[in-house]
Amino acid sequence: MALVLFLLLMALFLINVPIAVGLGLASTLVFFIDGNVSLIVIIQRMFNSVDSFPLMAIPFFILAGKLMESGGISRRLIHLANVIFGRVKGGLGIVSIVACAFFAAISGSAAATTAAVGALMIPAMVNKGYDKSFATAIQAAGGTIGIMIPPSVPLVLYGVAAGVSVSELFIAGIVPGLFVMVSLILLVYLISLKEGYGGGEKFGLKDFVKAFLDAFLALMMPVIILGGIYGGIFTPTEAAVVAVVYGLFVGIFIYREIKLSDLARIFSSSVVVTSVIMFIIAGASVFGYYLTRQRIPAELTELMLSVTDNWIIALLILNLLLLICGVFLETSAAIIILTPILVPIANALGIDLVHFGIIMIVNLGIGFITPPVGVNLFVAANIAGTKFESLLKAIVPFILVMIVDVLIISFIPAITLFLIGD
Repeated sequence: MALVLFLLLMALFLINVPIAVGLGLASTLVFFIDGNVSLIVIIQRMFNSVDSFPLMAIPFFILAGKLMESGGISRRLIHLANVIFGRVKGGLGIVSIVACAFFAAISGSAAATTAAVGALMIPAMVNKGYDKSFATAIQAAGGTIGIMIPPSVPLVLYGVAAGVSVSELFIAGIVPGLFVMVSLILLVYLISLKEGYGGGEKFGLKDFVKAFLDAFLALMMPVIILGGIYGGIFTPTEAAVVAVVYGLFVGIFIYREIKLSDLARIFSSSVVVTSVIMFIIAGASVFGYYLTRQRIPAELTELMLSVTDNWIIALLILNLLLLICGVFLETSAAIIILTPILVPIANALGIDLVHFGIIMIVNLGIGFITPPVGVNLFVAANIAGTKFESLLKAIVPFILVMIVDVLIISFIPAITLFLIGD
């Protein structure tokens, strides 16, 4: 029946049934055919899957990101990055990547990071003579950092699904996120050096001080969130609430770029995004419940160990699987579906589950810039007013660099774990 479940799921996806509906419907149909589980149990499983205190962080982090996006934060962060890097070859491209890292520490979403920074940076790069496809590809790739540097909605999802500390995942994601940022910056610099893009903008110490002070409150938000979590002052969920209060206060009373009339739009858009994620979690929980009842994770673990007990070869296989899944599956769905299947394998191989979580997130981040699902590509192309297909050649170097990044992160666990002391 497990084969029937996967065939049903693929059939539903092929006819463009939404992922959440497909997961729930296929699983329910298989349970109905089996007839050995009351359908009321399915409803209970769906409800219990979203009735989780750690998951409460998701709507609050989404809301905090939207508040800071609407409050002029992205513009201030971009200006600060431009003051620092504007004189370097490929300066605006580098600014775009750095601004994504800044905004990632606020939004927790790859698509939101791409949209918030790209709306300002893509036109700026094109006006400075950058090839439009290259500028758009820079922004799409930079946006993937949004799910790596905490706070990160996918890290919360993985933590809940795997039973791993979200606080430790947040701390562990800092260095890998910065590592990916630096690798993308180097790529942008080398291509810009070859093509002669950008550079030459001059800013003095006075400009830096002014830009830094203007962006100071924005920079303090991740400091408050991560400092509070790491210092044991509050949990990730409580930190998300603090971030919302901070975002409201700064946006309304300090920067004064959020009006009371804007709040309904901000709240409603946050509710829509949260609802989609929660619906996916509920549908995927039924899918995972069926797989567990059929001992699919246990059998896959046994199969993997029968093929190899060498963790290096196994990790290469797992990375390949995650890359393929990232190409075709939406990130939230991929995490909820794959985590219960792959975590037992990682456990059996002695791979630290915090480390494995970061490996999973970086792999799935590559899926944001690979067709056919590549969400960041669609978002960036829409902002640039260009066709999705025109980006495929320009995005290839970024995909290759990120694949190298994920392999380095995979096989050097210290990059992920040294901040949490494991």
